Order: sequence, then structure tokens, then C-alpha cells
Amino acid sequence: MRTRTFLLLILFIGLTSNLKSQTCDCAKDFDFLVQKIKVDYPGYRDKVTPKTKLELLQLEQDLRKKIKNHPDSCGIYLSSYADWFKDNHLRIQRIWASQGSENAPKAKPKTVAVNVDSIALLQPDSSSIQGVWHSFRGDIVIVKNPNSSDYSGVSLSYGKCEKNQLLYTLTRISEEEYQLISYPDYYDFQPEKGKASLRLQKKVLELHDDTRFVRKTNSSVADDALLHSYIPEYPNGSNVYPLALRLSDSTFYLRIPSFMCDDAEILTKKHWAEITSMPNLIIDIRNNGGGQDNYYQILSDLIYTQPYESKGVEWYATKSNIKMYEECIRKGEIRNGEEGLRWTNALLKEMKKNIGGFVVHPMMGIDKMIKNDTIYPYPKRVGIIINEGNASSAEQFLLSSKHSSKVTLFGNSNTAGVLDYSNAIRENLPSNKYRLIFPMTRSRRLPEHPIDNIGISPDVIIPYPSTMQLFDRLDQWIYFVKDYLEFMNKK
Repeated sequence: MRTRTFLLLILFIGLTSNLKSQTCDCAKDFDFLVQKIKVDYPGYRDKVTPKTKLELLQLEQDLRKKIKNHPDSCGIYLSSYADWFKDNHLRIQRIWASQGSENAPKAKPKTVAVNVDSIALLQPDSSSIQGVWHSFRGDIVIVKNPNSSDYSGVSLSYGKCEKNQLLYTLTRISEEEYQLISYPDYYDFQPEKGKASLRLQKKVLELHDDTRFVRKTNSSVADDALLHSYIPEYPNGSNVYPLALRLSDSTFYLRIPSFMCDDAEILTKKHWAEITSMPNLIIDIRNNGGGQDNYYQILSDLIYTQPYESKGVEWYATKSNIKMYEECIRKGEIRNGEEGLRWTNALLKEMKKNIGGFVVHPMMGIDKMIKNDTIYPYPKRVGIIINEGNASSAEQFLLSSKHSSKVTLFGNSNTAGVLDYSNAIRENLPSNKYRLIFPMTRSRRLPEHPIDNIGISPDVIIPYPSTMQLFDRLDQWIYFVKDYLEFMNKK
């Protein structure tokens, strides 16, 4: 009896010690976060006003109490504080061991031994979930666990996963529905709950809001055709792909889902002769969340009609931001070689002149007049399709596009409204379990012309509901805009 009491006491002491450690770590992270945002966030003075200050202080007090009582939910409380500022460029991100330093211990996946010789025997049994399944990333096998009613989804040749690596555990709910536990590498193989469904006479396995598999057959061509053509009932995101094609003799169509790469430049150059010989152009940027401004430059030049003023940004000159740039120089982390170093040193020089204030980068200028030498006769009319998924650089593209007399914006909602504070960087919190993403610049449009949490509205409302899964398909939105532009030409 004494031994049992002693063991329980040790367990209690261990749990108490762990709880105190969690509380301490989270409290330090929270203190750091509050101070960091107050000192280094360029939108702090704009958003923390005499009217809102008490609300923020009350939130801070409430979160400190929650941290003391429930430190294991630290990430939620940190995010709650950052979310108060309603800026998607200001957010908390969890750091997993797989994202840490090279010296940090890496989590290891579980494995399940699979008899490769017996896999072929599972192929004909289409009435069961067991068998080999094919996906965009490769192949897995689903086998019944010998000691339970569950099934295991195991890697055969799936992305960068090890062979026999456990990817999923599935528990049958009904004939075609399953509870799902996945073990993703980006979360250090920690279990995540979800659901899965068999569809199309059990030829397709959908992991809800994630991905899909098709039952592997003897025809790899048929498998890939089914995999790519199947429209999910439980979609993962918007699935928007770049696309360029002629819709009619008078209308050309471009879909640019991102400005994170040079899709716009590649497609526009490839089809330049067609685009500049047709009266109508549709630029579909639905769910384009931004990227870099230089990746949409060719589109801006194509639709330009008249000079306009472009508002620049101001850099927040805080001691921490100055130190961050100096550390990047010291570690050799500045991109673009000598030019990048000149750019950084020029900014640092200005920042040190006005610590605590805002400065304009001397190589970027304050505001500038955009005046192109060329106005292309075609296209004459440009319809840009937008939605609530447009943010950041995509919204900057729209702001510049609205200066063109050729342009009409089409959609059924405003854009996301994430543009006023930009050029985000990241910094780890003291525990190294979380990092803060935060912007360094403020737009010179402010305070007269804010975009954050407002967005950019369409000129013409599209009456059809939104299409969740676009892939490379054309939908009613596109044909509505096509007909609108072509009827405008006739009138």
C-alpha cells in the first residue's frame, strides 16, 4: 500500500512539474508576443486607439488567466491575441520538430509490415476497402489489422514517405463511410482525426477536405484519367490551375491562380499574338492569394491605358527590425547578391535616422507616377474575375488595374482585404514552439483608403453561386463574363 501511495505521489509531482513548465513557457511566449506587437507591428498605433485600448487590455487579462489554468492550449491563446488586430499578415504559426533546426531531434513515423506478395490477392476485391490505391503522390495499400476491425493505410511508393510507413488508420462506420486518423509528417506524425468515404461503386476513396485515391487497376492510364477527372464531394481547397485558351473569335481567357510564380508571364507571352489580336480578355484570378508584385507586371502593362499614381509603402524603423536586417547581413542571408546588400544598407541608413517612426526606402521612392510608353489597341475590354480568396499582391494588382479604362471587375463578393500592412517576416517566440509572422511596412494609402477587412468590390455582380472546384474547367462565371464583354462590344 505504501509503495502504491509512493508511486502515485511521484506521478502527481511529475504532472505538477510538467504543468508548471508549460505555464511558464506559455506565459513567457505571451509576454514576448504582447511586447513584440506593441513595439514592432506597424499597425499598432492605428488599431489601438482610446476607444479600443480597454478592449485589448481586457482580452490580455482574460488570456493570462486561461494560460494559467490551461497552458496546454497555449497556441490558441497566442492566436487569439494576434487575431484581435484583424490582419492576416499578423499571425501565430506552430513550429513542429520537422520544421526546426538540423540539430533538433526528428520525430519518426510508425511502420506496418506488409507482405508484398499478398497485395496482388487484394486487387480483385472491389467490395472491400482493402487493396492498392493510387493518388497524385503515389500508391498506398490498405490492409485489415489482424487484431482489430480497423484498417491501416500504408505507403508503397507515396511521395517522400518510407515504404511501409503508416499513413492512415480507418474504422468503418457504415458500408461506405469511415472514421479516419492520419499521421502527417508536417505535424511530426501526430494523429489527426478526419473522415473518409468510398464513392463511385467503391472505385474512389475520398479523404474529406484532403485528397483522394482511386482503386488501382491493370490500366495506369485509366487510373490517372479517373483520378484527375473525378470531382470531389468533400473538396480540399479550391483546386485552381493555370489555364489559357480562346473562348470565341473575340474573347481570350487567362486563369492566374497565384502571383507566387511566373505563371502570368509564361502564359501571356506564349499566347501574346492571340491576346493582342482579340477585342476581349478575361483574367480570372479567383483564389489568387498574392505573392510578388513583379509576377503580375506583364498583365498590368498589357491592360494599361493612362498614367496613374501608385502609392508606395513606409517601413517601420524599430530597433528590432534594424537588428534583424543587420543579423541577415552578418549571416549572409540577403538575397540578390550585391544589389540586395545595397538595397538593405540603404534601408538601414534611413531607419537609423528615425527610430520608432516610418521611413521611405530611398531606392523605392515615396509615390510614383506610372506612365507606360505603349497602349495596346487590343484587348479593348478586360474582365477580371475576383472573389473573397484574393489578397495581398492580388489586391495590389486590382488596385492598379482599376486605373485602366478597359477594366471591369466581376464577382459576387469583395476580396479578402489583406494589403494595408505587408512585407511580412517571422520571428520565433522564446519557447521555440511558435513563431510570429508580422509585417514591416504600412501602405501610404492610409488612413484615407484602407483595404484591410474591407476588400475591393466587383463592378458587376455575377448572379451564379461560387464554384468550389475549378481545376482547369470552365464554369458559368466565365461564360457570364464572356457574354457580358461581347454584348458590350455589340452595343
